[in-house]
Amino acid sequence: MTLKPFGLALCAVSLTTPMIWFPEIAKGRDAIALFSQYLGIWALIAMALAQIIATRLRLVESLFGGLDRSYKLHKWLGIGAMVAILLHDTIDAEMRGLGAETLLVEVAETAGELSLYGLLILVIITIATFIPYHLWRWTHKLMGFFFVAGAFHYLFILKPFANNDPLGLYTAAFCVVGILAFLYRYLPPSLRPSHAYEISQIAPTGAALSISLKPQGRGLRHRAGQFAFISFNGGEPHPFTISQAPQDDRALRVSVAPLGDDTHRFAQRLKPGTRAQIEGPFGRFERPHRAPRELWIAGGIGITPFLAWAGAKQDETPVDLIYCVREASQAAHLEELRQLAKTAPNLTLHIYESARSGRLTAESALQLAEADVSDLTVSFCGPAAMRQSLAHDFGRLGLSATKFRYELFEIRTGLGLRALSGWVQKRISKDLNNMG
Repeated sequence: MTLKPFGLALCAVSLTTPMIWFPEIAKGRDAIALFSQYLGIWALIAMALAQIIATRLRLVESLFGGLDRSYKLHKWLGIGAMVAILLHDTIDAEMRGLGAETLLVEVAETAGELSLYGLLILVIITIATFIPYHLWRWTHKLMGFFFVAGAFHYLFILKPFANNDPLGLYTAAFCVVGILAFLYRYLPPSLRPSHAYEISQIAPTGAALSISLKPQGRGLRHRAGQFAFISFNGGEPHPFTISQAPQDDRALRVSVAPLGDDTHRFAQRLKPGTRAQIEGPFGRFERPHRAPRELWIAGGIGITPFLAWAGAKQDETPVDLIYCVREASQAAHLEELRQLAKTAPNLTLHIYESARSGRLTAESALQLAEADVSDLTVSFCGPAAMRQSLAHDFGRLGLSATKFRYELFEIRTGLGLRALSGWVQKRISKDLNNMG
């Protein structure tokens, strides 16, 4: 499950198309300053694409694939735009003979500086995942305002082409679409595709909280394994996987682990009757087609999509579900899973307690399932570190990368700086030991 090639190609074409007009513009002009101009345009287009992805419209998943992958592209477009802006600011873009500076031009220059430093701060907050989610979420809303400042800077600074030239119109179109996408996110939920629900039941289950919701209208139609963005009582929306198969009355259930600032307080804040606004469904994490045999591996609250898969209409494909928890008492919906395994003859449930058996490896998973990688498709949902370790182990044992399926568990991700730091420390220690 990767980003769709068409979506990536669309981004690449959008970002490189301005080069068509630059050879003509470059005649008799400073090439270095012109390159700086291109970097500024590149950054604006990248930020506009990032704003479009942030709308979470159905078109986004159609173009780029699952929303989890789309958000990863959103992050890298933002980082790429930030790098381009820094280079644009560092490399002198001024050219002679473009006209006299007016008050409007000076204001546009100031807007550019505001956009630069504002976006720099916000990108740092975004990739620094140790900053609390609620603070990141609040500051992330400002991203669009700095994009607007950047668009204003572009439209009114002195440049070697006019706004009504082909290059000017092309870039201005991205500015307009990006601003519209930004404004769309500020529309009230009633004016965006969303569904009104209220909590019908809430109860602890293992180390998680089970929240059942009933529709206040026609409700949301979803497929097993999909997720939705849910805001309770008008609060910040959070992504949650729907942890039950689709119901005829479109009732939903989500199972929440207390992993973040807001989710820690859900048990105290939420109760039956609490209003919820739901956007979605999203995601493309569905059962593989025509797999001879399946192995599902869940880590902690990563059991949620597999609860929905197991509760949906079953085929005859043999399935082993390994549910990894520290202790069985922490397993969410354990009795429900045991009942599903009893009623579905092709589903075998394995509870793996890491406190007793240690870290789950590909070898131990295959031993539990009494399976061989030659005819196996593995689906995983759980912590990123666990996913990376298992993917490496299964690959070493001969499982094709296309047969290790997963959905990114966190929409907000860092740059891997901690992993890089750890690798550097290990390398230094190894070199010092060799020297000794």
